[in-house]
Amino acid sequence: MLNEVTLRIGGESGEGTISGGDILALAAARWGYHVYTFRTFPAEILGGPCMFQVRIGDMPIKSMGDAADVLVCLNKEAYDRNLVDLRHGGVLVYDPADFTPEAGDFIAYAVPFNEIARKELQLFQTKNMVMLGAVATLFGLPLDAIAQVVESRLAKSRKSNPILMEKNILALNIAQKYVTEKLTKRDPYQLGKVEKANRLVLNGNQAAVAGALAAQCRYFAGYPITPASDIMEALAKELPQVGGTFLQAEDEIAALASVVGASFGGVRAMTATSGPGFSLMTELIGYASMAEIPVVIVNAQRAGPSTGMPTKMEQSDLSAALYASHGDTPRMVVAPANVAECYSLMVTAFNMADRYQMPVIFLTDQSLTARVESVDRDAFQPMEIEGRIEVSMNGHNGHSNGSINKLLPTEFHGYARYANTASGISPTTAPGPGMLPYTATGLEHNEYGHPDYEPQDHTAMMQKRFRKLETAAKELPRPQRYGDEDATIGIIGWGSTEGAIQEAVDRARAKGYRVASLHLRFLSPLADDTIQNFIHSVKTVIIPECNYSGQLANLLGAKYALQAIRVNKFGGIPFTAGEILRAIEEVR
Repeated sequence: MLNEVTLRIGGESGEGTISGGDILALAAARWGYHVYTFRTFPAEILGGPCMFQVRIGDMPIKSMGDAADVLVCLNKEAYDRNLVDLRHGGVLVYDPADFTPEAGDFIAYAVPFNEIARKELQLFQTKNMVMLGAVATLFGLPLDAIAQVVESRLAKSRKSNPILMEKNILALNIAQKYVTEKLTKRDPYQLGKVEKANRLVLNGNQAAVAGALAAQCRYFAGYPITPASDIMEALAKELPQVGGTFLQAEDEIAALASVVGASFGGVRAMTATSGPGFSLMTELIGYASMAEIPVVIVNAQRAGPSTGMPTKMEQSDLSAALYASHGDTPRMVVAPANVAECYSLMVTAFNMADRYQMPVIFLTDQSLTARVESVDRDAFQPMEIEGRIEVSMNGHNGHSNGSINKLLPTEFHGYARYANTASGISPTTAPGPGMLPYTATGLEHNEYGHPDYEPQDHTAMMQKRFRKLETAAKELPRPQRYGDEDATIGIIGWGSTEGAIQEAVDRARAKGYRVASLHLRFLSPLADDTIQNFIHSVKTVIIPECNYSGQLANLLGAKYALQAIRVNKFGGIPFTAGEILRAIEEVR
């Protein structure tokens, strides 16, 4: 028996495919298993095919798996669309009233989901509960664990609709009885008991919200857009409870303008959007960079261009994050690799924005926003909050390489808000009693914020603003090598591909290949020395990216003259470890 299984549920939107998968994953995690999920669903409000895949195991899981061990089809279309991803010798669970599968290299179990829901329970909406009861019984999940999750999900409706709760629990029990009495176990997949652990089960958007609150974000403005809307909706609920403010703006331009204003006022502020909304924000990114105002902008990437595929993933906004806005516009770009880092790097992003006084772009993607992982609670410990370097009427309260006399107000100039320091970081202030006023203009300006178009002053201010990136490059954590120190093949990645890359490295090393990987979390600024050392330590570099043009490969090629092997996937689905392993084997 195998104590790991990758299970995929395919069905129609409205059949409970996604909600059923969520319940299954949460029940497995509460029972003590590690879980890792992936889902696809239609962009339309009602109707359309959807899929939920969960990998369940007793060891930490890094990727969604190469193929489904078990495929549960709630209709014929799900069978037609997903059978290609069922591994050889896998398990098919289907409703015989919908279709009869052709002969194939799989073990089939027929379970009459529809008949049980309609005739025995007289409630079609319990179809997914019948499915869950059958799956739990077939593959070893205790029904109690699923029932507890169902009860917690339906707790609010228990009083208004007690029959709904009763029938959902009954559906689980009837399905269990059917499988026990009618089916004979013929497959090797069986989840045994495991030791329960102190883990949280959440997705990337939920972790990002927790990170923003832990970072003391107290202002959010945004406009609804998939797949970032969950962040907005959660902060609309949570911010007022901690004394914060939430604003749903009329569009993304107004949202970021509002966030810039709040930050100018001294409040930690953020917005969240996806590619189409990020495009609208580019002028204000330039303004925040020029005026040196901290803001955090989440770009939850989806497949593009234009409105693209709202519910599919891509890593195709890296170039936009790095270069969007006219002129030379310094900004910082952070890309978490997993759910836990959506928390920790969000706190880091706010600290970066405050310390270096510039926009920080937080790049996630659709797969990471919706991906559910079981994460040890230790990953969500409080983190240090690093505030802005400030100056007030009482004198300089921070540290700077500039002159204190220049920082204090003068009769004609005010104070040197943009003092040209060695680090590029100038002490700042906010409106209010006892604070020093200054002009935060988008025009080029001198150290005092006054518009200034002299070539030598523009040169000095441009160098000052970019010098902050040089300072940050020395202070930010370096990417860590994973794998063999004497590797001949190196893989460089970024964002949500890390788990698949590391699993591929593990599998390649088990076959005797010398392989290592380097995963970049900070895309601006880059850790030049670490990256160059890694490149020079291997014979061949592979860069897998979920985009068409190879945007990281383009960046590293331009910066380091790197001729990497590009492995690009752009169908809206994440990499599997097997796909990256094949790329390794082709160049070994």
